[in-house]
Amino acid sequence: MRTTHLTPPLSVVIGAGGTGGHIYPGLALADALRRAVPDARISFVGTERGLETRLIPEAGYRLHTVDMIPFDSSLGARRYLLPADLVRSGAQCRTILRDQGAQVAVGMGGYPSAPVIVGARLAGLPSLVHESNAVPGRANRFAARLTPNVALAFDASRPHLHRGADAVTVGMPISGALAALDRTARRAEARAALGVPAGARLLLVNGGSLGAARLTEAALGLAERWAGRDDLRLLIKTGPAAHAAAQERLAVTGGHRVAAAVPYVDRMDLAYAAADLVVCRAGAATVAELAATGTPAVLVPYPHAPGDHQTHNARVLTDAGAGLLLPDAHTTAERLADLAGPLLADPRRLAAMGAAADPGDHARAADLLAARTLHLAGHPVPASLYTEKEPTA
Repeated sequence: MRTTHLTPPLSVVIGAGGTGGHIYPGLALADALRRAVPDARISFVGTERGLETRLIPEAGYRLHTVDMIPFDSSLGARRYLLPADLVRSGAQCRTILRDQGAQVAVGMGGYPSAPVIVGARLAGLPSLVHESNAVPGRANRFAARLTPNVALAFDASRPHLHRGADAVTVGMPISGALAALDRTARRAEARAALGVPAGARLLLVNGGSLGAARLTEAALGLAERWAGRDDLRLLIKTGPAAHAAAQERLAVTGGHRVAAAVPYVDRMDLAYAAADLVVCRAGAATVAELAATGTPAVLVPYPHAPGDHQTHNARVLTDAGAGLLLPDAHTTAERLADLAGPLLADPRRLAAMGAAADPGDHARAADLLAARTLHLAGHPVPASLYTEKEPTA
């Protein structure tokens, strides 16, 4: 009797959690893998504390949680527990990898992903780290020492990583809807969906997945200043914690006449297509989305980001003329009015800023990262994952 050897289904475990800046690129990678290998088993590792508990199940992927504390010096004496926490969570990930029959593990950055790389090392599995920022965070600087396979969103991060010279630049994975977005073609549809009146300019204020108090405060003050205008509108993404208070303030000040506050923006493709200008933090995912879609922006880097990496991220756009840099401490309603008002009144300048953005490989990054993941898993790589060129080393 002839014995039939069945090839096990592709199984990939992705570590991503904390904020949307790590989760959304992880989901973009998962979607690219699923398109390439429809029967692939793809799951995530995170913690019980981050947005992954909502975003990953909503996207249709399984989430495993482990015990892990942040790589954060602000923890005080608790930071001395980090090595023990990492060993424990790494062992938990080893069990998850074995239970899932994983052939490869991917860490997308942020403290929840480090245990996945540790677990892969303990299980003897290949692993891949993706660094999204121009200056790497602590978790990825550590994780990159445990694997020879490192992919980058920006070349600028190369000198900061162990064996960074051998890393591969693939860009920042973004969603398929944003990768394919034509802002001009989608503008009328997007503005209708968001209720933007004909002829009005739209300012999108995006504080990131958790919101940003400084940006929200400035935007609410701006809405009060512009309450009597009919040529401008604001869409303020507050994050869930600040949403109710923002709505109340808009109602009291009259800002609701020109502004809407929302806790989330589930359709960022529509938001970018409708917006004339974006005011936002400079997380790596946001910078990549702005570059790929050609959306002009005023970037307000989070001042307490490790290594000031958001300022370095922002310079990818500002040095090219695709955005303006506004320090966090200077972000007030008055300053925002002085900066955003003239920009919104100058369509030619906005168009020039959008055209100056270098889309790089971000629109292709999810496919390029998926190709490397499949290669490490020993799985055939469909030709569809490579379009015009291989990722650069």
